[in-house]
Amino acid sequence: MPSPLSADRPAGQPPESGTVDALISQTRRLLGDVDAVRRETTGPTGDEADPETRWQHALYELAVHQLSDLDKHLAQLRDGPATPAGAAPRRAATEPPRGSLLSRVGSAEWNLLTDEATWSEELYRILGRDPAAPALTLDELPALVHCEDQPKLTAMVTDCLIDGKPIDGEFRVVRPDESVRTVHMMGEPVLDADGATASMWAVVRDVSELRRSQRAVSETRDSLQRQRHIAQTEHRLAVELQEAVLPPWRGSLRLPRGGPDGRGGPSGLDVAARHLPSSAAGLIGAAWHDVLELPDGQFMLSAGDLTGHGVTVTAGMATLLGAVRGMAFCDTAPDELLTRLNHLLDASTGPSLASALCCRYDPAARTLAWAQAGHPAPLLFRDGAGRALTPPEGVLLGAATGAVYGQAEETLRVGDVVLLHTDGLVPRHAKGATADGLLALAPRLAAACDAQECVRVVVDEIGAGEREDDACVLVARIGT
Repeated sequence: MPSPLSADRPAGQPPESGTVDALISQTRRLLGDVDAVRRETTGPTGDEADPETRWQHALYELAVHQLSDLDKHLAQLRDGPATPAGAAPRRAATEPPRGSLLSRVGSAEWNLLTDEATWSEELYRILGRDPAAPALTLDELPALVHCEDQPKLTAMVTDCLIDGKPIDGEFRVVRPDESVRTVHMMGEPVLDADGATASMWAVVRDVSELRRSQRAVSETRDSLQRQRHIAQTEHRLAVELQEAVLPPWRGSLRLPRGGPDGRGGPSGLDVAARHLPSSAAGLIGAAWHDVLELPDGQFMLSAGDLTGHGVTVTAGMATLLGAVRGMAFCDTAPDELLTRLNHLLDASTGPSLASALCCRYDPAARTLAWAQAGHPAPLLFRDGAGRALTPPEGVLLGAATGAVYGQAEETLRVGDVVLLHTDGLVPRHAKGATADGLLALAPRLAAACDAQECVRVVVDEIGAGEREDDACVLVARIGT
């Protein structure tokens, strides 16, 4: 293609080959580094990948594409202009291999005085035309352009030829095989000695893959933002639901509340509890604790945990806790209560598992009747020593249809401390040491002045580490 020079504009000097080679080497090193990081850090990119992974992959693809683009452009700059069409025998115009950008940048000049057009070989490839065919004139060029973009091209060419404005815009072209490509045209008029427009030159770049990469980045970014917004909303709902369902009292709770001094009778309960969130930010689990003062003067103490995280699981926990409260008020024994809970979870729409511990305390007889469903047994502290109660039969709720749950009974004394906790109290790798660690606190719990101080001792010594799941601790002190 003839050099696009105005009459009053001197020709620029070509860059030194060594300088361009150095830029090419730097670009290829950076391209290799980026590509290596892409391969190491991006996982699956299909529908099974999370939105953040897809967004990262799209960004890496775009960066690799643009660096490859720069590499090929610098190579063209070093090697000089391509041979104009018709100057030498041409090979057939075939689609270049993916990743090769030498054929994605073409050039053309349209002579307004002779109505002749000159295209580079690359432009024939971009437009998918036979190199043996004559180059299209400016009047014929719109025939290759997508019908919706023809007015845009006409306006750009008109502004260039009449007003001398540079061309800088994108439009779609429809190739003979009916494939559609997006091209970016940049050009300007070439003036003669009298300042009149003698011709128009342009560089045409196939930006289809670049725009595809940019769309992928935009779409995955939008998907990631939507996913984060959904996650934030679900997290807020889960927290609000958890706060609404769990007991609202803080500090020690004296039961029964109607005692003459507000501290319950000699066989009443001093109760305190704490909910401990997961150490992982954003994970809202479904551990619960609860204490109910029943119409017959007895008390129901319960703890449990539904597997999973998020608002759906928290809603499931609310359902189970509501069922526990309702059946407890209907004078349902702990073993029968768990049997019915298992029926409820077994009949739920989604598969889920839960552990649960239900204890019914009779202050008149000072007896604790209890049943468990795959849950840690209550710990009993007496006279500075502690032990785990022997658990009756019971599997996780939802694990087996028609499961049978046993019931055990323990006689308590004034001053005894009963501790209930969920399985997430300590890190998973140290679960085997949970009971031993808690039982070792027996002397300190015996010296504690109330249930609230007992909970503080447990949390400071056992629950202060990082946890994969949320947890609950409940302490009941007999006859304070």
